[in-house]
Amino acid sequence: MIRAVPYQEAPRPPMTEELAARCARAVYIITPCGRILSAGRASLCVLAVIGYRRFARLFSLPPLIWSVELGYWLVARNRKFFGRFFFPKESRSS
Repeated sequence: MIRAVPYQEAPRPPMTEELAARCARAVYIITPCGRILSAGRASLCVLAVIGYRRFARLFSLPPLIWSVELGYWLVARNRKFFGRFFFPKESRSS
């Protein structure tokens, strides 16, 4: 099960000030066993949970994980552009 919580509202602990600062830049997942995943690895974890286990497992291996991380980095730093491109109606209203 995944429980999405805005980092500003996450319980402390497990949220720390250092983790909150990092969460402002990327998505983070804390697994039930306590592992902290971020960015592309967190996205792959979500894909595995919702049923894309083989895809997530394959793309978790080097060198594919590097392309996932690069893709995440590019999209995260250009959210405005991708928002206009993929959600043009929502972008016009704001």
